[in-house]
Amino acid sequence: MADSTEVDAQAPAAGTSGSGRGGRLALRRRRAGGGDGAGGPARGRRFDPRTIWLLGPTMVILAVVIAYPVLRAIYLSFRANGDASGIDPETGQFVKEEGFVGLQHYKMWLLGDCGDGIGSCPPGTLGADFWSALGITLFFAVVTVSIEILLGLWMATVMGRSFWGRSLLRASVLIPWAIPTAVTAKLWAFIFADKGIANRLLGTTVAWGTDPWAARFAVIIADVWKTTPFMALLILAGLQMIPDELYEAARVDGASPWQRFTRITLPLVKPALMVAVLFRTMDALRMFDLPAILHGSGGNSPTATVSILVVADMRQSNHFASASALSTLVFIIIFIAAFVLVKFLGANAVRTQDDQRREAKR
Repeated sequence: MADSTEVDAQAPAAGTSGSGRGGRLALRRRRAGGGDGAGGPARGRRFDPRTIWLLGPTMVILAVVIAYPVLRAIYLSFRANGDASGIDPETGQFVKEEGFVGLQHYKMWLLGDCGDGIGSCPPGTLGADFWSALGITLFFAVVTVSIEILLGLWMATVMGRSFWGRSLLRASVLIPWAIPTAVTAKLWAFIFADKGIANRLLGTTVAWGTDPWAARFAVIIADVWKTTPFMALLILAGLQMIPDELYEAARVDGASPWQRFTRITLPLVKPALMVAVLFRTMDALRMFDLPAILHGSGGNSPTATVSILVVADMRQSNHFASASALSTLVFIIIFIAAFVLVKFLGANAVRTQDDQRREAKR
């Protein structure tokens, strides 16, 4: 009887110990998987009101700095331009035409409709120069970004190696990017003058300022010289994240330098590369100051971009409403380009890195 009593007394203790271990395991599962031991969903976290105080000021600043100008430009794009001078020639009093005009300004830019039907804008006017300016803008964006990708990747690969004077090289490479764009434009204007350094070195008499294609390639050269260091810096940041052990293992396996570059470097540097392409594409699509200072800010310039047309419309005619419509079109073009790069070409660095981590865990 004594022995059976001891066994019966120890049984609950053993059961209690087992249930304690099971409870601890269930608690660990809930913490790790976000649910209870049976796989049920975990309770949602309570809303913390402190997030409003932390995010609220930032959202207000973004709304004032970004949202209001965009919405204001969209609103003005549907309004009448008003009198160019603001003065009624008959009464001499200040007047301002008010009222909505619908899609009139968009029809002028997209269809060349200056009031008498499609294509009625006379040649040489800003309304007739939109499509040529858009073509020049896209040409600049495609050519400059493509060249900067190749040069930036090469420069980043060189700067990523270990050699004497690497820090000095990295600092000197950033000098063109640190120079203000206005100073860069004036510098290259002297170089591309009729009797400038470019013609003297090449032994030619190229009219870099008046010949259409020469002027465009002058802008491309100046832009590539200035912004390639930016591309190289972003790509170099991506290269620094690649472990050296991968290259060492590839060398042991007999991989050639080209195989290491195409199988290791390019796939792993793609997030940083695509972010650099995204930033530079958006910057190139709104290019203004470099071609404007090099070759003038008129709509009939051989290097007139869409942004130059916006400023020209405001300066020449005081047409702030039609200029707002053109600014809205520029915004839409940049948004579409950014959406394509992020959605289809993998310019979302955060998502790309998350996918790489999931694949590594598998």
